[in-house]
Amino acid sequence: MPGAQVSEVARRHGATRWQIYDWRRRFRRRGVLPSCEASQPTFAPLVVEGALEEHHVPAIKLEIAIGDVVVRTDTAIDGEQLSRVIRAVRASR
Repeated sequence: MPGAQVSEVARRHGATRWQIYDWRRRFRRRGVLPSCEASQPTFAPLVVEGALEEHHVPAIKLEIAIGDVVVRTDTAIDGEQLSRVIRAVRASR
C-alpha cells in the first residue's frame, strides 16, 4: 500500500510496527518486494503573510544588595549601564 503508515497497517492486522518492519525486510531480502527508492528531494515555496509581530516580554524586577546599598531596577536595563552602577556603588564604599 503506497503511502500507508506502518502503525496503521500493523493495527489493522493485529501486529506490531516492528513485526511489519521485520516482515518487510525479510520479503525484500528474498526479492518478493522491490527495494524502496527515495524520490528526489524538492523544495516547497515559502510564503510569508505579513510581518511577524514583535512580542513584548515584560521586564522583571531586579534587586541587587551590595552591603547596605540596594540597587533596584528591572531587566530592561542595559548590561553596561548596570555594570557601571555596580562599580560606582562598590567604589563609594
